[in-house]
Amino acid sequence: MSTPRIVVTGIGASTPIGGTAPETWSALLNGASGARTLEHEWVEQYGLPVTFAAEAAVRPDTVLERPVANRLDPSAQFALVAAKEAWADAGAPDVDPERLGVDFATGIGGLQTTLSGWDTLKEKGPRRVMPMSVPMLMPNAPAAAVSMHLNGRAYARTVASACASSTESLINAFDSLRLGRADVVIAGGSEAVIHGLTIAAFAAMQALSKRNDSPETASRPYSIDRDGFVMGEGGAALVLETEEHARARGAKIYAEVVGGGVTADSYHITAPEPEGLGASRAVRLALKEAGATPDEVTHINAHATSTPTGDIAEYKALLSVFGDRLHEIPVSATKASTGHLLGGTGALEAIFTILAIQERQAPPTINLTTQDPEIPLSISGSALPLSSGPQLAISNSFGFGGHNAVVAFRSV
Repeated sequence: MSTPRIVVTGIGASTPIGGTAPETWSALLNGASGARTLEHEWVEQYGLPVTFAAEAAVRPDTVLERPVANRLDPSAQFALVAAKEAWADAGAPDVDPERLGVDFATGIGGLQTTLSGWDTLKEKGPRRVMPMSVPMLMPNAPAAAVSMHLNGRAYARTVASACASSTESLINAFDSLRLGRADVVIAGGSEAVIHGLTIAAFAAMQALSKRNDSPETASRPYSIDRDGFVMGEGGAALVLETEEHARARGAKIYAEVVGGGVTADSYHITAPEPEGLGASRAVRLALKEAGATPDEVTHINAHATSTPTGDIAEYKALLSVFGDRLHEIPVSATKASTGHLLGGTGALEAIFTILAIQERQAPPTINLTTQDPEIPLSISGSALPLSSGPQLAISNSFGFGGHNAVVAFRSV
């Protein structure tokens, strides 16, 4: 029995630089930045050391119907907005509900609901805590919301592996389809944790950039003066299905999913393994599953969070796989524009990777002032053309806890 080919037929996104996937892609190519000074009263109230982040360009509760939004934490709101767009983009596939799966990830989950509920309990007592608090704060709420909206009954699964979460969800969806557990899976991730607590916590561990005077240029992957990431929020979703199912219904196809690699560093709860050993294994596994060699890769969307240690560890991982040829492959570090969506970032960057190989242009990496001489990658502040032949690209996601996930796409 042959293994079915898996393709992407729909995309959707709500991000700091656009309310939809096309808007986000256009803004990305134009070098936009989603980072801006926060206007919440709690920034000054708590004297936060970091006063900016990359908030969503469009609030999800302005897109959803009010009764729906009121019953969802912002993390699930973002998931539902992105999923609805992806589903419509895929042509709303006519699929047996028992053959429709949902795999939606988050890194942290319903933090806004948790913290607002705690405030209500302290200030007003237990009788004022919302009855829907637990269904709203639970990490699987985004997957549940998408599943119930689309009537997906094959399964509804949640991955929570920090910043690798939604890339793992895509790989899980890929595996489920190849194993025949579903005909269509909608996969992705979302995050909505721009809050005083998370900003204070990430800042305390020296993970965030502190460029309060210039938020738009704060995220600068691979720049010698990089000083941390910029927190972002939003959601992204992709519709995956077997090629046979897609062809039978005449669906447009963006790209083929050809491989995925998932590994663990088992090194440190926050720091990457210095030589990128776990990350490089994930890349190799993805390429092995794709039946491809490193010489075939034409584009890389890097994890590249703009932290001093993370960027260099990823470079070492890639160098160990690709050798000197790495320096010829166009690399994009798109968090410079979007900020870091944590659990939602993998799905969003998968969309960027797919569109890059479809349109044959690698997105720009903005804010690269002076490139770190220890990371001599092929990076540009403007979009780079890709080769005219067949495209094979990878998207990397690495998270706290030592989680590594890499997904590979081939042009069609």
